[in-house]
Amino acid sequence: MNMARRGFVMTVAGGLAAPLAGKALAAEKEEPRIRLSACDWSLRAGGPGGLDVAKACGLDGLEVAVGGAADKLNLAKPEVQQQYKDKMKETGVVISSTAMTLGNSNPLATEANAVSWMTQTVEATKALGARPILLAFFGKGDLRRGKDLKTDEVDNLVARLKEAAPKAKEAGVVLGLENTLSAKQNLAIIERVGSDAVAVYYDCFNSQGNGYDVCAEIRDLKGRVCCFHFKNGGDYLETGRVKWEPIRDAMNDIGYKRWIVLETSCPSKDRDADFKKNAAYVRKLFSL
Repeated sequence: MNMARRGFVMTVAGGLAAPLAGKALAAEKEEPRIRLSACDWSLRAGGPGGLDVAKACGLDGLEVAVGGAADKLNLAKPEVQQQYKDKMKETGVVISSTAMTLGNSNPLATEANAVSWMTQTVEATKALGARPILLAFFGKGDLRRGKDLKTDEVDNLVARLKEAAPKAKEAGVVLGLENTLSAKQNLAIIERVGSDAVAVYYDCFNSQGNGYDVCAEIRDLKGRVCCFHFKNGGDYLETGRVKWEPIRDAMNDIGYKRWIVLETSCPSKDRDADFKKNAAYVRKLFSL
């Protein structure tokens, strides 16, 4: 996820998308395989219509931002959830994951509504049949100051995750930390929370940019990665500075078989063509 970006403006029972949501969850639990999704902000396609765009780009899923800071998050509204359910049924594309990008400008470690926002997102993610939730910690929400850890904010975050994690576990979803920290620092947070409903949402490009050994980190995080973001700055995946073959090998070594979410740019300015090109590259890379 980019260091600065704005957020975009569910129970399944009885919803029109219930069969699709059930199928998505069954695929997660019974037939693990890598599937491809994209962020709705990268597609520049917020709202249920983003599923149409994902389908046009040949993707299996869409990562959906929960909306901007509010007492009631946009994605927590039943009528909004129903629109997504209807569109999932129409397109055959599922919601792969949800994203609390609002954490970049409204830090989850300090905002009074943070636990409420996480709880609302847990409920919406369950209702939409998805599993990973991206919790974003960039910009104002960064847990570091320079290279130093903001220890007070980390302590606050741990306390809030301890409150939200049981709800996530009961719902069958995972709170994924995406931040500027090392794998070791994230594992320390997860250990303090003490719940397998908290994991790392790993962005390979960001981690390399922060000076971390991406392949070593992935191996260290075995069993603790809930989702991956793939991007290569302003380039196509196969032509940028991140080299994906060693990363693929590391992902294979830890047995990762879930979603890869494209947060890629559009070098040619043709969105659909560029996302198709990047998706084709990932499928070839993993022999999908």
